[in-house]
Amino acid sequence: MYVGTLSFDLLLGDVRSLKEKRSVVRPIIAELQRKYAVSVAEVGGQDLHRRAEIGLAVVSGDTGHVTDVLDRCERLVAARPEVELLSVRRRLHGDED
Repeated sequence: MYVGTLSFDLLLGDVRSLKEKRSVVRPIIAELQRKYAVSVAEVGGQDLHRRAEIGLAVVSGDTGHVTDVLDRCERLVAARPEVELLSVRRRLHGDED
């Protein structure tokens, strides 16, 4: 079994309130869940209206599949025009960990 994780540090565009932030972050989370069947949530920066940290995890018996899903998720978030991707942290955990 392999578990892959991504952590995205995002700078949000023209956002002036936490309510506006939710209207940007929630669709990203929903699209990742719908397209790639991953577990995803906002995991940091909840009290900051222009920053967000999104965490994502995928489980598979094949490292190739985990890597492919993580690559696709990273491309999807990076392509969103309403956010600037500041950093991505990627981890792959195997049975030995």
